[in-house]
Amino acid sequence: MRILSKITVGAAATLVFALAGCTQQSPSGVNTDGWPEKLVFGAVPAEESNSLVDSYATIIAVLEKELGLDVEFSQVPDYEGIIAGQVSGSIDIAQYGPFSYVLAGIRGADIEVVGVMADGPDSEPGYQSYMVTKGNNTSISSIADAKGKTICFVDPASTSGYLYPTAGLLSVGIDPETGITPVFAGAHDASALSVVRGECDAGFASDSVIDNNLIESGDLKAGDLKIVWKSEVIAGSPIAMQAQLPQSLKDEIRRIIIEDANIDALVGLGICGSRDTCDITDQNVWGFVSKPDSFYDGVRTVCEVTRSAKCE
Repeated sequence: MRILSKITVGAAATLVFALAGCTQQSPSGVNTDGWPEKLVFGAVPAEESNSLVDSYATIIAVLEKELGLDVEFSQVPDYEGIIAGQVSGSIDIAQYGPFSYVLAGIRGADIEVVGVMADGPDSEPGYQSYMVTKGNNTSISSIADAKGKTICFVDPASTSGYLYPTAGLLSVGIDPETGITPVFAGAHDASALSVVRGECDAGFASDSVIDNNLIESGDLKAGDLKIVWKSEVIAGSPIAMQAQLPQSLKDEIRRIIIEDANIDALVGLGICGSRDTCDITDQNVWGFVSKPDSFYDGVRTVCEVTRSAKCE
């Protein structure tokens, strides 16, 4: 009996020692020591929507599948909410505009760019801000005609819906706070549709919302709006993650977003049934490409040029 006991104790000690040397691994075989039990993914809508989570379901699905972690989606009401979430660390990964990414860094968020929205693997990620007015409005034919008018913006932390429009207005001598009556619509589609309804004389929104999203949804018909101003090309919208996450986890998140969070890969993985039905975000994009933080220096320059209080 004593011999059996010794054997049992010895075997148990061997087992404990063996288990102590084991490491947890992700489905892709990566060491997950130190990883959190879940990740929180946040996003700001380009359009007013109560089901933003559906737009990001494919990204969340591929992250969960390859990381082996639960990914909780956090839908915040405005740009400030997503910025605050990254500053506080309550949002691990965020999809937002270039200006919001820059603002988060200015306000103390320790974050890194994961990937940038792109129309294809070899395309340079970028987009433009449009100023639009009603198609039959003969009193506004350029951004200079905004003076004294009621003008819709998206959000104070929106790149194409506020920062670049501010630079455009200043370039023609219009103070964006006193030279017009500013209205913040809350989303790109809301800004454009406020113009259609006559609630604003003109408004600013991203090119994809005017050129594609509102047309495809049936909310905008040809001739409803005319474009009277376009900004310079703006650096594409990033996904950013907390820098304090374990390095092995950050490496995996970056790999997954760049390699697998695109239409081609998602169809191949079986997460999307076809290219036509594969939605990456609430915008019409192919996926993401790799870019450094310096890619957003142009946005920082616009902050300096405009001296906007919103850049603080």
